[in-house]
Parts: sequence; structure tokens; C-alpha cells
Amino acid sequence: MLVVRTIAELRTAIQENKSKQEKSTVGFVPTMGYLHEGHASLMRRAAAENEVSVLSIFVNPIQFGPNEDLDRYPRDEQRDLALAENCGIDIVFLPSVEMMYPQETKTKVVVAQMTASLCGASRPGHFDGVTTVVSKLFHMVQPDRAYFGMKDAQQVAVLQQMVYDLNMSVELVPCPIVREEDGLALSSRNVYLSEDERAQALVLSQSLQLVQEWLAVEPVLTTAALADRIRTYINGSPLAEIEYVEVVAFPSLQPLAASFPMSERNTDVLIALAVRFGTTRLIDNRLLQAVQ
Repeated sequence: MLVVRTIAELRTAIQENKSKQEKSTVGFVPTMGYLHEGHASLMRRAAAENEVSVLSIFVNPIQFGPNEDLDRYPRDEQRDLALAENCGIDIVFLPSVEMMYPQETKTKVVVAQMTASLCGASRPGHFDGVTTVVSKLFHMVQPDRAYFGMKDAQQVAVLQQMVYDLNMSVELVPCPIVREEDGLALSSRNVYLSEDERAQALVLSQSLQLVQEWLAVEPVLTTAALADRIRTYINGSPLAEIEYVEVVAFPSLQPLAASFPMSERNTDVLIALAVRFGTTRLIDNRLLQAVQ
């Protein structure tokens, strides 16, 4: 496994790896590091499905708001590199902030409308930072496939729209959420949770799991009634502070009418949650397939 820290080294390494194969594809996994099994599942898939696999580790400052956790975002480079090598990654790109943003950025990639709701509503500018840095990385790596976890379903939808609108020659590969044995979605921010917060955070996955049971008993449950039922369940946890519970069409992220019966959905539906436990903000979701 080769570790590079400059864009020139990255491009050279990719070209040299590709030249060893008569026909080769490049699989890419962009991350902010502090890797866990969720990231590992993406890396293993990228390595298995492509002749050249690339991982980037970069804590992107322009997707953090002024009161967010940029400075205390967890980092462990050596642990990350060991996991990447174990997953079969060929090249790891570890740029500095100065390498990625050598001067003030005057150009941004903005996906309108889809970034105004859900996490975008409470984190203004966040997705502009995500789309800008991912676009830059796509230009540097020029991957055939890029792998993203569905835990951040809004991010997946926004990036798919960016790729489509800008005619980027990369296939976005959404990958399933990876969870702890007790159901908590894996996240680098889980390390911030106290013991009590960690225990109570299970209400997120539990409420999403109950959705199927509720719909089996009441298939005509409306979007508003379903969201209210989830809120009530989560509010049973004293430490939970709900930021949002939303039921939207996917991948458009368009809101559904409050009286819309879930049994009549003719599009995939995303149930998305954001809940704070103390200072830690967790997200989770469940995707319901369209009723045929």
C-alpha cells in the first residue's frame, strides 16, 4: 500500500498502478478518517470490484460550521492506515489543508434545493463544503466508481445529483449502513457518547426498526402520523434532543404530503432522523421501497 500526501504523487501513483493492468478501473473511497467497520466495508468493496483502489483521508474544514467539532474531530492516522492496508487498499491520499486549499476558495459546487432540508437546514453551507471537496477529489483521482455509505442518505442523494448535473464520468455506489450488534449505526462521532448516552442512543435504530411493525398493522398510516410515532418513541429517552424526524421521497428528498398514506407510496421513501445526545449529533435512516 502506497501513502501519498501531494496531488502530484497521487496522480502518478494511480497512473503507475493502472499501467500494470491491461484494463483497469479505479475505485475510490473518500473519508474524513477515524475509520470504522462502516468505512472498512466500503474499502473492501472498492478493492474487490476494481483493479486499483484509492482511499482519501481528509478532515474537510469547509463542511464544518463555526460552532461544530472541526478541532476535536477524532483522528488516528496510524490506525487508519493499518485498517486500509488490511482491507486491500492500494493508495491512500493524506493531503494537508494547505494542499487541498492553497488559497481562499473562490469556486464552490452547490446543489440547490436538495441541500436546504434535513441536515442542510441546521448546518447551512455544510453540503456546499461536501460537494466542493468531493468534486475536487473526483478531479484528482478520476475514479470509475466511488463508494459512499447510506448512513448519510442525504449526502448520497446530493452527490448523485451533482454527478448527474455535471456529467461526471463516475458511478456512485451506495452501500448499506453498518451497525453495531445492538443496532447503533457506526459513526466516528460515537466515541463522544457517554455510557448513558450510548445506551439511550439505541432509540434511533429501534424506532426505525419498529416502522415495519407499525406499517404491517396500519398500512394506511400517513407520513405525519408515522413521523409523530417515531418522535414519541425517541422522546421516551430522557437524554434525546430531536433535531428532526422527516419522511421524504428518495432520492429527490422532496417532502411528502402530511396526509399521504404510506401504503400508496409510488416512490422510495426515506425516513431520516437527527438527534442530539449531549453535545453529540447522531443521524440514522431507513429506506422504504416503493409499493408496487
